[in-house]
Amino acid sequence: MMNIREIQNILPHRYPFLLVDRITSIEENVKAVGFKNVTANEQFFQGHFPEYPIMPGVLIVEAMAQVAGILAFHSGAEGNSVYFMSIEKAKFRKPVVPGDQLRFEVQVLKHRNNVWRFSGQAFVDKSVVAEAEFTAMVSERELDNG
Repeated sequence: MMNIREIQNILPHRYPFLLVDRITSIEENVKAVGFKNVTANEQFFQGHFPEYPIMPGVLIVEAMAQVAGILAFHSGAEGNSVYFMSIEKAKFRKPVVPGDQLRFEVQVLKHRNNVWRFSGQAFVDKSVVAEAEFTAMVSERELDNG
């Protein structure tokens, strides 16, 4: 079990882009489960959409990737940043709204060196609200793109 402070020791993300509140289980090199409490004061709800707030699907996938990053680090990945390489088979099944609690279940499909392939699902209660497969690279944080 990891709380927000322990998550912040692993991930470089901070508010408003840290999208994981808690990790409840990690099985190294296999799977992890994490949670996000979706609240009405989330910054993205100001524009998506003010009359009917819905969490953007790309942020749900980003949250899955953050859980995957924590799993990779607990599985011995070296480096301090996780970079998306590809997102495939993304499907969004139901809207996520204020008051929902997202549960993320992420599995390692394979990894070699610093490249990891994951499958993830996001749930509200027992319903799948989103799913995706994605590939990420774990490496040292780049400070300059020039």
